[in-house]
Parts: sequence; structure tokens; C-alpha cells
Amino acid sequence: MYRETDIIQSADQSPEGDMIINVGPQHPATHGVLHLVITLNGETIKKVEPHLGYIHRSIEKMCESLSYRQFIYVTSRMDYLSAHINNHACALCVEKGLQVEIPERAKVIRVLMDELTRIASHELWWGAMAMDLGAFTPFFHAFRERETINDIMEETCGARLTMNYMVPGGVMHDIHPNFQRRVKEFIQLYKSKIHEYDELVTGNIIFQNRMKGVGMLSAEDAISYGCTGPVARGSGVSSDIRKVQPYEIYDKLEFDEVLETGCDSFARYLIRIKEMNQSIRIVEQLIDNIPEGDFQAKTKAVLKLPKGEFYTRVETARGELGVYIVSEGGTTPYRIKFRSPGFSNLSVLDKIARGGKIGDLIAMMGTLDLVIPDIDR
Repeated sequence: MYRETDIIQSADQSPEGDMIINVGPQHPATHGVLHLVITLNGETIKKVEPHLGYIHRSIEKMCESLSYRQFIYVTSRMDYLSAHINNHACALCVEKGLQVEIPERAKVIRVLMDELTRIASHELWWGAMAMDLGAFTPFFHAFRERETINDIMEETCGARLTMNYMVPGGVMHDIHPNFQRRVKEFIQLYKSKIHEYDELVTGNIIFQNRMKGVGMLSAEDAISYGCTGPVARGSGVSSDIRKVQPYEIYDKLEFDEVLETGCDSFARYLIRIKEMNQSIRIVEQLIDNIPEGDFQAKTKAVLKLPKGEFYTRVETARGELGVYIVSEGGTTPYRIKFRSPGFSNLSVLDKIARGGKIGDLIAMMGTLDLVIPDIDR
């Protein structure tokens, strides 16, 4: 383990020596328990080495002792900002094994919840990103819209963060009678306020100078490191699972996969801003077209998957989440593996930071939108 500050002297280094500093494991800009060991030459970054394991909970092993109904909700504690979508991915994988047909009403409700979750996640990221760079006011603007979504979630699901609403076969219970009205009110609120995001942050020349040309990630490197989500799309790599391999009803909806070719921190920033607008488009198409019918397919109380291997993937707010289940025909999974987007996106931090300035590191990290419990699970 390194001391807080350490000086290295060797023949192939500058006379002043390189400095090793620690960021974290407790640091507000890491947005979780993340320890970075950074090698500097002056203010220039030579190496960034992430250290994980501080909050490891052995979630995948834990899931092996839980039933197919129970393990789904453990994933809410991974990427807690995409809790609905995590649960959705697990439910899809179980349904793939059961070969159960999901009612159309349940599919629409699931997609609505996913897109509202995506907006809420990007709202929190936008506020935290601006605050990391010294702009405190946008955080309050972001939470104005985010709290409205959380209120809607609480009314239907009974919780604001880890909702536990998805079940194998559909959703746990029907939407609240006020759901459609309140979602429409949120859409109007969002559309009336989105211009503030541009005025406060996006169009701010100081913010742009902090972001443009910083943290360059080529399309080739994004593919090589396995990056997905806004991190990959900010380098022009098409990776939106909703388009590449549509699930539920996404193939019937009109929305665009947002791509930017700037390959820098500002491009990754723009992706998320524009993705919120696309999520609003999806919600607008569905909110007045929720079909009548059942919200849950009939399934047995105790679920058993046939012997075999099953895999599904979905698009979370941070990228591709894959769920892999190995079943021996029992009531619990034999093995489970999650392919979370955060691990691959964190791996690229050293690549984009090398040669940059230590003052730009927080901006680079912010555009990766890391949720540490999703990586260190």
C-alpha cells in the first residue's frame, strides 16, 4: 500500500522524480469507494491505477443461494441508479429459460419505467458532473426534475431508489391511477426547463474549455476496452442494445441512437444530454398507449429453470448489462455472472488520462459516469 505521497527516483526519470498520490478511497469525486493511485510528473499524469475491493459483497455468489424470484432484487444494489433496468435484465433472463409470454401491458409498463429511470440517472449525473467542476447551482436544477420522477416511482412502486418492481412474467402490480397524469406533467416540466441546462452548463464557455479536447478516446480504443453506453457512443461506436438487439417493444418505437464523433469528454457529455431527449420521445409515444390487460403472466410460485445456460442483455443508463445464468434444473441458479458496463468503462480511465493534467482528471472521470457498487460487487 502506498503512503499518501511518495517520491520515486530512478535513472530513467526526471531529476525531480515522479510523485505518486492517492485519490480515495474516500473522495467526493469518485462517487463511491474507489481508490486511484496516480503517478505524476509535475502536473502531467503518467499512470492511473484503480484499486477495487473496498465494498465487495460477493453478489454473484450470494445469488446462487437465492430463488429465481429473490435474486432479481439483489441487483438493485449494484447500479442503484439503474435499479429498474437491472431487475428488468434479470427478469428477461429468467423468462427466457421459462419460455413464458409476457403480456403487452407489462412490456409497455416496463419500458416506461426503464426510460424514466434513464432520465433520472442522467439528471443525477448532470448535476454531479457540474458540481465536480465547481458549478454548484446545476445540482439543484437537476434534482428538481429527478425528484419529480422519484415521486412518480414511489407512488407506483412504493420506493424511490431500489424499487423492486419487476418480476418474472411482468411487473409486481399495476401502475397507480395517477401514473399517466403525473408522467405527462413531468414531460411538460422537463420540456420547459431543458433550456436551462444549455444556459447553465452546455453552452458555458468555461465548461466547454474544461471538456473539449480532454480525455480523448478513439473508436478503436473504445471497442478494444469493451466500452459500451455513452462512453462508447461518444467515440462514434454504435452500441445501444435497444437498437442493436431490441428487447420488449423497442423495435416498435421511434427513437434515435445518439452518436458523437468528438471522442472527448464534451462528446460523452452531449450523449447523455441528448439521450434524455430521446427517452422523453419514447415516454411520449407510450404514455397514452398503454394497452389494457394483465400486468403479469401466470407463473408458478416456485420457479425452476430447465437445465442449460441462458443469457440476456439490456441497455442501462451506463451501457450494456449482461445476465448469464447456468441452471441445473433446480430452484436456485447454479452459477450467475453479471457483465456490468462500469468495469469496462473504468478500465479506460488510465488510457484517456495519460498525458493529461491532474486538474482534468475529475472531468474525465465524471464523463465515465461510474457507479462503484456496480463495478465492485
